[in-house]
Amino acid sequence: MNIEPSWDFYRSFLTVLRQGSLSAAARELGLTQPTIGRHIDALEEAVGAELFIRSSNGLLPTDVALDLQPYAEMLATTAAALLRTASSQRDKVEGTVRISASEVIGIEVLPPIIADLQDAYPGLQVELSASDALEDLMNREVDIAVRMAEPQQDALLVRRIGDIPLGFHAHRRYLERHGTPQTMAELAGHRLIGFDRQTAYIRMMRKLHPLADELAYSFRTSSHLAHYTAIRAGIGIGICQTGLARPNPDLVHIMADEFEIPLGTWVAMHESLKTSPRCRVTFDALVRGLLNYIKSCKETRA
Repeated sequence: MNIEPSWDFYRSFLTVLRQGSLSAAARELGLTQPTIGRHIDALEEAVGAELFIRSSNGLLPTDVALDLQPYAEMLATTAAALLRTASSQRDKVEGTVRISASEVIGIEVLPPIIADLQDAYPGLQVELSASDALEDLMNREVDIAVRMAEPQQDALLVRRIGDIPLGFHAHRRYLERHGTPQTMAELAGHRLIGFDRQTAYIRMMRKLHPLADELAYSFRTSSHLAHYTAIRAGIGIGICQTGLARPNPDLVHIMADEFEIPLGTWVAMHESLKTSPRCRVTFDALVRGLLNYIKSCKETRA
């Protein structure tokens, strides 16, 4: 008789896949290494195939393990969504809400909004995934997402917040040493901070400002947060949200009247969650907070 493997086995399997060893997986899950080993052995017996091969670099997944990975990840997503749903009561604002946002928005913009939200609802727990990777609202990888591109799926409750203005900025220290460019042509003679891969707003920048294609960059990064940090460090001139630069008196907005990129912003959640008190109040708080943030960006430029 076949016995369905325990969810614990799949959880251990996923963690070993991500960590690369039994010991690291045990630390991650708060279990012992022999327990993790027993889980992997039991899962291998259940599926009738070897899942990992020992090597000098740790445990390497077999082809069978890689084939199983997306299904195990789907189980993990479903289990997490189940626990978030079970943690709340329909007549109270409490339980867990998982929010997805871009790296910069999640780290630099949302924390004050979430702080006010949790002051108002102490029973609310928030999980924040700050990443530029898009997490799936339809399959409940997250409950609510702040997106910089309009969500296209059906069955979503979507609110367009508006455009966050982006512009060239530099630290005063850099400008004192190298001067302040007044035109795109002058910008070409400066140390510029760029990205080492295409992003939605880089493509938008090239469409709105064709001269940007001719610029050469002396510092590149795949991280939007690292890009912003490089501007603050005085490495050179880069693009960031005007609302982030405003509170820092050492950051100067360059060519404000000549160059601006509008970064569209949306808040979305699955429409089935609109009757969930914890998701509804979180959704509304994010909308209000981001509307106020965009308003402050525009007041800065006025």
